[in-house]
Amino acid sequence: MKLTQLQIEQIDKQVKRLLKSESYYGKVLKDAGISGVASQEDFEKLPFSSKDDLRNAYPLGIQAVPDEEIVRIHSSSGTTGKPVIIPYTAKDVDDWAIQFARCYEMAGITKKDRIQITPGYGLWTAGIGFQAGCEKLGAMAIPMGPGNTEKQLQMMQDLQSTVITATSSYALLLSEEIQKRGIRDKIALKKGIFGSERWGDKMRERIKSTLGIEMYDIYGLTEIYGPGIGINCKYETGIHYWDDYIYIEIIDPKTGKPLPDGEEGEIVITTLVKEGAPLLRFRTHDISRIIPGECPCGSKFPRLDVIMGRSDDMFKVHGVNMFPSQVEEIIREIDGLSSEYVINIARDEEINKDVMLVTVECEGRVSFETAGKKMAEMFKSKMNITPKITVVPVGTLPRSEKKTKRVIDHRVY
Repeated sequence: MKLTQLQIEQIDKQVKRLLKSESYYGKVLKDAGISGVASQEDFEKLPFSSKDDLRNAYPLGIQAVPDEEIVRIHSSSGTTGKPVIIPYTAKDVDDWAIQFARCYEMAGITKKDRIQITPGYGLWTAGIGFQAGCEKLGAMAIPMGPGNTEKQLQMMQDLQSTVITATSSYALLLSEEIQKRGIRDKIALKKGIFGSERWGDKMRERIKSTLGIEMYDIYGLTEIYGPGIGINCKYETGIHYWDDYIYIEIIDPKTGKPLPDGEEGEIVITTLVKEGAPLLRFRTHDISRIIPGECPCGSKFPRLDVIMGRSDDMFKVHGVNMFPSQVEEIIREIDGLSSEYVINIARDEEINKDVMLVTVECEGRVSFETAGKKMAEMFKSKMNITPKITVVPVGTLPRSEKKTKRVIDHRVY
């Protein structure tokens, strides 16, 4: 997807403001000899930015406005390294709320809805983003925050919440608890908005069948406002993203070359009007593609396909590169297997080989032994590796109130 003239002008303005600010990225642009952007070609000469840059600029080296214009900070640490700190101006906060309110509207949520917010508050962008969008829309926010499932279910019944917002892992936990307690007829949920982690079709089907709700994927990351920069519509044909606030390109993660619409690669995002911490060509490591053409819903906002995974999610066993999404594809094809699994990888020093153990949940209506054998066969045929498979009853693996860790690597490098 090529830049419009307006987007080129907005990016040129961002470049000039960064150069003037003497911020971390101002110096990067100056060192690269960049003075402005007047065309697509100029834009594609801009250096990529990454989370590593943000850690190098810790704590506030990326801040592009004076302190007196900053009203809030958020942070995302990920799993390694220094935390990433993102400063926001009042306009940034309001722009984010506007985008989030659009997400609710795209999901058919109105002022009459009661939105139960379970993601975390504080430095994390999730909870406060869901709430700001809710208030901008004019709906009733129920700011529960994470955990305390007993209280969540009580408030869900007492306040008759119509919308639940959560990570998909916590949505699964809540749906299983509702089913276990037999209280589905006591709750009023109609829609769920889930984000923060990739989730497969089996998990989606389980939540949907248990709760009987419409489900929507929300997209975002702390470095680029937070959740709310895109969401799918009722036709489930991709995630509409707000191209008046962000520009998205898809690149080949190995070469960095932009790919045409329709081809799968790494999502790279440029903020068009962000003030506190503008980011140009930020590599997200998320894998997807831009869907060509118009959506049946009639929205003119462009679409991303579902997030397939992350380029840095890859793990290697016996020289074979694998992604969690490939494991989920195998699980999807085997009758009776649940959405829940965990992979443990370790080094067996006695035989001097890596060992991969896949533990997967299975419904009692099918043979665990047969399901396990089928899974081992599919691993062998699709990925040329035979892991040890352990099949356990549904509900055996731990549930998470945040994101579920699917791959645990015990090897010492």
